[in-house]
Amino acid sequence: MAEKASMHLKKGDHVIVISGADKGKKGRVLKAFPSKNRVIVEKVNMIKKHSKPSQRNPQGGIIHKEAPVHASNVMLFNEKLGAVSKAVIQVRAGKRVRVCKKSGDEL
Repeated sequence: MAEKASMHLKKGDHVIVISGADKGKKGRVLKAFPSKNRVIVEKVNMIKKHSKPSQRNPQGGIIHKEAPVHASNVMLFNEKLGAVSKAVIQVRAGKRVRVCKKSGDEL
């Protein structure tokens, strides 16, 4: 099995969906799964999950929650520029930092 490249997104990043049913939606990365190359973005790819009554949820019923999206379908969104950008790693003061490629701001 070939090694997978490291994922360009992290938890808390602001992203925009660039393809699929939710194209154009913006949100924050809630969770990242680097081994599967997938991310969960808030209010994107919503699914309905049917749950049985339990102690935690005595009523049961239908729960709306986010499902993972492939990392290639989302792109980093720079709030300052109002545009998408890529993240690059630079060495500043002896430390590796993620930087916006277009503006040079730290992420």
